[in-house]
Formats: sequence, C-alpha cells, structure tokens
Amino acid sequence: MGPFITHTKYPKKKNSEDKTSATRACVQRILRERFCHQRLPDRPVGLESQYKHLLELLRRTAVHGESNSVLIVGPRGAGKTMLLRCALRELLELQEVKQNVLQVHLSGLLQTDDRIALKEITRQLHLENVVGDKVFGSFAENLVFLLEALKRGDKSSSRPVFFILEEFDLFAHHKNQTLLYNLLDVSQSAQAPVAVVGLTCRLDVLELLEKRVKSRFSHRQIHLLSCMSFCQYLDAFRSELALPDDFPDSKFSQEWNLNVSELCEEKSVQEILQKHFNSCKDFRSLHLLLLLALTRVSVSNPTLRAVDILEASRMSSADSKANILHGLSVLELCLIIAMKHLNDIYEGEPFNFQMVHNEFKKFIQRKSHSIHNFEKPVVIKAFEHLLQLELIRPVDGGVCKVQREYQLMRLMLDHTQVMEALQRYPQCPTDVKQWAISAFG
Repeated sequence: MGPFITHTKYPKKKNSEDKTSATRACVQRILRERFCHQRLPDRPVGLESQYKHLLELLRRTAVHGESNSVLIVGPRGAGKTMLLRCALRELLELQEVKQNVLQVHLSGLLQTDDRIALKEITRQLHLENVVGDKVFGSFAENLVFLLEALKRGDKSSSRPVFFILEEFDLFAHHKNQTLLYNLLDVSQSAQAPVAVVGLTCRLDVLELLEKRVKSRFSHRQIHLLSCMSFCQYLDAFRSELALPDDFPDSKFSQEWNLNVSELCEEKSVQEILQKHFNSCKDFRSLHLLLLLALTRVSVSNPTLRAVDILEASRMSSADSKANILHGLSVLELCLIIAMKHLNDIYEGEPFNFQMVHNEFKKFIQRKSHSIHNFEKPVVIKAFEHLLQLELIRPVDGGVCKVQREYQLMRLMLDHTQVMEALQRYPQCPTDVKQWAISAFG
C-alpha cells in the first residue's frame, strides 16, 4: 500500500476565506465608526458666512476677553452642532487658546432645573473641591464665586469660558429663568470673559424669554437653513459609503467604490433616497439607513445591493406603534376597534372605559359563537395595558380624581396602523377583522 498523498489546495481556500472575512470586518469597522461618530467635515459646506461669523465671536472671547452671546437657530439636522464643533476645533488649534479656554456644555434635556445645571457647571469646571460645603444665598452668588475661582493667581484677568446650551428653548421653561438671566448678565457686565452660545430649533425662542433676560441678550442670531439639493444628498450618500484610499485591500476598495457609484445610478435606489430626502434631509437619518444596509453585507454578499438599501429603508421607516400592535392580544385589539367605533359615533369626542366595555359587549352578544366572553376585571386589565403602552392617553393628563372606569381617554392610533396590524396578526378571528373593517373602512 503506497503512502498517502496530501494536497495543499484546501488550506489555500481557507486562507482566501479568512482574507475575505478580515476585509469585510475592516469595511464594517471603518463605515460603522463613520456613521456612529458623526465625523466633522474639514469645513461646513454651504455655511461659510455663518461659520465665519461664529468663529469671529468665539475668537474675540478667547483671545481678547470680550464677552458675547449668540443664538444658533435652525431646524433639526441643519448642522447647528456641527457648525459649533467645527468653529471650536479651529479655535482650539491656536496654542494660546487651547491652554486657556474652558468649555461648559449643558443640555435642556438633561439639566432640567437650575440646581442640576449649577452642579453640572461646577463639575465641568473641576471646582467641586473649591465649592466644598459652602452655602450660597442665591444662584447669582454661586455663579460669580465659580467664575472668581477661575481667575489666574497673579493676574487680574479670568480664564475665558464658553457656555454652550443645547436645546436652549427648554432652559426658558426653568423657574424665573434664573440660569439664563445670570449667564447673560455675566456676559454683559464684563465680570469675566464669557461666551454664551445657545442652540435651538425654535424661531420664536426670543418670545419665550422674560423681559429682564431678553434685555441682557445681545440679540445676535445665526440662522441655518437646510438648502441641500437632492444631487448634493446623492453625492453625500456616495461619499459616506466610499472606502478611503489607504484601505488595506486596494483591489477590494476599488470594487466597493465602483459598486457604490453604480448603486447611485440605479433607479430603485434613487427612488428610496428621494423618499428619505423628502421626509428628512439630515445626515443622522441617512447614517441610520446606511448602517442598517451595512448589516446585510456578508461573506456571501461582500458588496451592497439595491435590495439591501430597500430592506434598510423598510426597517428605518417602520411604524413603532404598528409594531406594538402586533404583540397585542385579541381582546386588546377588540377594545381598540370599539374605541374607533365610539370615535365615529361621537365625532372624535373622548371616551371612557365604561363606554368601550359597553361597545365590546354589544359585539360579543352578536358574535358569541366565535369570541370568548371575558369577565369585566380581565377587560379592565387589558384596557390598562393599552394605557401603559400609550396607545390611549388621558385627556386631563391623569390628574383628575375620578373613578378609573370613567376617566376620559383619546385613541392615539389611526386606521392604517390598526388595519396593517390586523392583516399581519396570526390567526385573527374573521369576525374581528370584519368588525374592524366596518369601523376603519
């Protein structure tokens, strides 16, 4: 019996598969980092004048110690934060500024009252040890103390501080607008070099300010308008998916980039992108779409296809409430249908549990052969579950002291959401579907 002959082809195939898998992992890592971390452009495109204005204001505070206040106003996704971050990046490249300027970032969504905001200011300025257990008579006294603590030992001048207020309009809802008043007062009174930069999507934000706050604001506003064309959006789609020139596998990189360019020419892809462009022009929604499409890239499908973009579009535009409806019980679906009937009968007037239960009992009496008759406590539990899911909500916000069976509610769904859920509902009774069609048809 002769010796066994071993062939070396199988390891080559394995090495090839390993290389393909490594390349795919590298593509995923580069593009995920790009989509998730919102890289800054070298220069804000189409916002040159606004960028120059903002940079000059911040430079005056950082270099010359001149206090300023400004509002950056524009719709969500217009590039307000990106514009500010680009200006700060360029400013901090100056050595004298980098070592001197302090930044405090606040958000109206996180710092919901002035006490929390003051704690956050203290933390970001690293002055917790300085404040210690001191007790202050007022917010203004506390803020002035913080700014005094920033003064450089042997010099009379303070370190410049940038106060950046995201969701600026939400700070206007704080009691007496104390935070805004004191920050703007400091910026106007030259107690310390301070720049207050507010970012908001509300055009009427100045109308929310009290008279004393408004009088201390400089009334400088930088407006951003989303004026991107679809061709620019398509170019952004291409550039966001393109692999860099220094990608390890140059051959794969060329194939990938060529495939992306071909995708941009496909009519089905252009229709999907046009739909997204018409509904939301910001890059965050585009990045979400691309991130979902990227998850479909695999060893067997190493490049993006039109079907991947289509599936990603379907997933990103999925209705969350319709998805919740898919998990409801038949009883809960019946209650929603009963609510719709009541809306039609009473022309959109609110309803209560007792009215919904009576409507449901009428249906049960007509269809007792196909639908189980539930006890009232079980129906109440189902009704409360719909309330927890926020598919219905109290008219008075739940503050009115009435029996829960008689608390007025509104339905937070439209007919398309319910009909779609019924079509996808597994083994939904025919009588329930017919009842729904009579209510939502």
